[in-house]
Amino acid sequence: MKLNIIKIIAISVLFNISCDKGSAQKKQDISFKKDKKSISKTVRPNQINKRPKGSVLAPDFSLSDLDGNIVQLSDYKGKVVMLNFWGTWCGPCRKEIPDFIKLIDKYQDKGLEILGVTLTSGPPSRIKQFSDRMGINYTLLTDISGNESQMVTSLYGKATGRPISGIPTTFIIDRQGYIVKKYIGPRSENIFYNALKPYI
Repeated sequence: MKLNIIKIIAISVLFNISCDKGSAQKKQDISFKKDKKSISKTVRPNQINKRPKGSVLAPDFSLSDLDGNIVQLSDYKGKVVMLNFWGTWCGPCRKEIPDFIKLIDKYQDKGLEILGVTLTSGPPSRIKQFSDRMGINYTLLTDISGNESQMVTSLYGKATGRPISGIPTTFIIDRQGYIVKKYIGPRSENIFYNALKPYI
């Protein structure tokens, strides 16, 4: 009985570790099993013809880019989107940035877009200074006038059935707008490319 309780506690701890004030977190992959029945009728040659079982439609949202323009996920229809929840203060999040820059350099012309939903990182001017210093070449999003980025975080937790309790958290969204992969914790360019390859 005691052994079972210890196992349950250990599993709970593993799933609740998060990036708090820049501390590293354990990595988790949440993969979806492949489902032969979910075949798209409008598959392009460079797309996978199967969607993993458990894939859900990515919720649309509106946030502001760093220039004050309103951006919606639906603006990227037909693109492969990496939706990254991150913060300038988060060490593991900063670790991923050079790999995201390389991915955009290599695959944007094949339809890849990266959207960074910036959490609790101050006003757009401060985020822009950070972005310029890091040489970020993809779209960073923030609040429009209130706490919209936190609402989007909650929305994606509900859509996938697991709250986003740690950052970085990254979703890969296919060209039809379905979430096909989720990562919790930082990953390398190579790991992201292997996940993206069937869709780009």
